[in-house]
Amino acid sequence: MAERPSAREALSLVTDTFEEHTPPARSCAPDGPLSWEGYGASRARAADRTGEAESVVYGTARAGGRPCVVLAFEFGFLGGSLGERAGDRLEAAYRLARERRTPLVSLVATGGSRMQEGMVALTQLQRVARESVLLREAGVPHITVLRDPATGGGWATVGAGADVILALPGAQVGFAGSRVRPAGADPSAYTAEGQLAAGHVDAVVRPGELRGTVALWVTALTSPAAQAPPPSALSAAPLPASGWDAVRQARDPGRPRAEAYLDAYFTDRLPLVGDRCGGTDPGTLCGVGLRADGGAVAYVAQCGTATRPAGYRTAARVIRLADRLGLPVLTLIDTPGAANDAEAERAGAGAAIADAFTAVAAARVPVTTLLIGEGGSGGALALAAPDNTWATRDSYFSVIAPELAAAILKRPPEEAPRTAEQLRLRPQDLLDLALIRGII
Repeated sequence: MAERPSAREALSLVTDTFEEHTPPARSCAPDGPLSWEGYGASRARAADRTGEAESVVYGTARAGGRPCVVLAFEFGFLGGSLGERAGDRLEAAYRLARERRTPLVSLVATGGSRMQEGMVALTQLQRVARESVLLREAGVPHITVLRDPATGGGWATVGAGADVILALPGAQVGFAGSRVRPAGADPSAYTAEGQLAAGHVDAVVRPGELRGTVALWVTALTSPAAQAPPPSALSAAPLPASGWDAVRQARDPGRPRAEAYLDAYFTDRLPLVGDRCGGTDPGTLCGVGLRADGGAVAYVAQCGTATRPAGYRTAARVIRLADRLGLPVLTLIDTPGAANDAEAERAGAGAAIADAFTAVAAARVPVTTLLIGEGGSGGALALAAPDNTWATRDSYFSVIAPELAAAILKRPPEEAPRTAEQLRLRPQDLLDLALIRGII
């Protein structure tokens, strides 16, 4: 296996400059808090081999020309393990980022807590958790890069606790390290790619692209736009003459979709993927984008499919992150409705939709919504801004699909067009009913 990059090499991958800081010295027994025989000698050998005094290096840096605080694990120092003095450095790095109100960038490569310090080492995770809470309360973003390996408590606190989680290709990522996994466990579940597929990682980034990606994230999370104006319409469709015309226009496969609107709205898009509960929804695009004027806007966009519970949970996660960092939010509505199959119900469709409604309702930042296609019932409304929703001419919003409404009313299928008219679902109807601010 190729030699793992050192902490200093990892730092050089993502930062333009780096100035190391050191925490106050801590007195310690020669063989640590447990008097573990030979521990002091092991530490001395690790220091000689790596040139580092501990398994964590931290300091101030610049990424993409912007200031940040960065910490990096040195895996060559006792497997990048967390001990009391490593905890001092982690705590100091979080505190430094909070005091300077600059993003924290963590480069994680660790095997977990240090056995030679026993429970003293394990309680460092509580210190990290507390610092993570304080960082969030201060509205300071945390971007992490998972190197190889990112396991144990280091993954479960520093890594998984970050706002944006990036990973290097092929990196081992998981709570269980390679020597303690169940026999026969699927090895792909413990990789960066497997964690991405399960919704626990936002992107897998090649080393050569890491500097630019981290720089974009640091820029985006510290450059909030004042507001998110509604996007311009991308279709020349006329206003629908009837309710059924509105339905047909919204269902037209050639109509502009979310990808086209996002590409026209942003110069750069940075995806946020997954609900952190084991699920992803490819029909819901989420992330943060940079506009031509340099301002950043968080986005949630439905892509015309039935939205899965994971999509609503991911959307809620992104809206709450945007609210904490002061980023305005743009939502694009285009769904026939929430997924209602048995799998969706088992995955908690109702709770996930409720969570999305709550995230939008609680947002203190401006939220702008554009209805770009189908607006199917509560599954669409969950992501709509109550007082700032707009519509394109090739869209509709309805309490229920006309075909389903006809079925519930015990009407024959051919009555769906008449039912669509009664539902008053056209953009101009929505405007007359004061349900939208305007037609784009």
